Amino acid sequence: MRADTQNTVEAIEKSLDLLRQRMDYETAAYRLEEFNARVEDPTLWDNPENAQKLMRERQTLVDAMTRYEGMAQELSDQKELIELGEMEGDDEVVSEAEAALKALEKRAAAAELEALLNGEADANDTFIEINAGAGGTEACDWAQMLQRMYVRWAEKRGYTVELQSEEAGGEAGIKSVAYKISGPNAYGWLKSESGVHRLVRISPFGKGTRETSFASVWVYPVVDDNIEIEVSPNDIRLDTYRSSGAGGQHVNTTDSAVRITHLPTGIVVTSSEKSQHQNRDIAMKALKSRLYQMELDRRNADINAAHEAKGSAGWGNQIRSYVLQPYQMVKDLRTGHETSDTQGVLNGDLDAFMASTLAMDVSGKSRAEASAED
Repeated sequence: MRADTQNTVEAIEKSLDLLRQRMDYETAAYRLEEFNARVEDPTLWDNPENAQKLMRERQTLVDAMTRYEGMAQELSDQKELIELGEMEGDDEVVSEAEAALKALEKRAAAAELEALLNGEADANDTFIEINAGAGGTEACDWAQMLQRMYVRWAEKRGYTVELQSEEAGGEAGIKSVAYKISGPNAYGWLKSESGVHRLVRISPFGKGTRETSFASVWVYPVVDDNIEIEVSPNDIRLDTYRSSGAGGQHVNTTDSAVRITHLPTGIVVTSSEKSQHQNRDIAMKALKSRLYQMELDRRNADINAAHEAKGSAGWGNQIRSYVLQPYQMVKDLRTGHETSDTQGVLNGDLDAFMASTLAMDVSGKSRAEASAED
């Protein structure tokens, strides 16, 4: 077997190993038997909601087993064909099998990433907030660059992007912006983006000097209708105000903007794009989602390291660096993943960075370890 074909086989085997681990394949058959026994219970549909949940869980397990077993069998079959073709000197058989392995490698890699999106809220829609940090006008411009990057990423995936609020910068860019992004696994993909993002470049504002700017990104899931989050009226302060800033395409300058402050936690959410009544509803949903995110973090601290860096948007807290001068490099400080295609990243090509962070728990490398290596 040729070296590059062997590398393809090893990549497929690695993806299949992860799939096997994530579904706990050693116990999968036993769990399926349990599901089947419960499905046959004549009282199952006395509670339709529980019955539907059970059926979904069973089907998820069946799909995972079928996918894994199918790809494992295909891998075995194509390896045997290559061995047979090489023994008989049949180059056509070998080439066809190698092409099939390349296609299988892509399917296995896609299944591997999908298997990583199994957190409690990964399938949910998501809110994303971007705030300019240290760096003044430069930081406001950087925040707007991040805004464009995430909107482009979402649009490439066919996700729906809804502006929730926006505050313009004093001279350029934006001080803050919030979106709701809707689509399959939107939160699961974007959750790895929470943290501080650092930009190094030559200033575009006439200084001609190299500048470092920071902006923070905050990602939290949209709460499903079936998740109850209780918010006492005594725990919130509701303010209405006129949106400030220089104005712009997305900036509403009426006095319908709403700000809700959750007093026990200090969480502040705003909405300024609709009527005052709509803005209050939007802000309350965002508040409940933030509170739900806090609960997820408490229960699932290892799902993502985003909120380790929720300090000030400045030195020492960044999760990713975007260097445009004196060289071209984007590097994630948690995983070590990097690329010189800075323009591609800023145009929304983020999947490789998200995938490397999702797989971080599999590699066993912590953010601290990755940062120490940087």
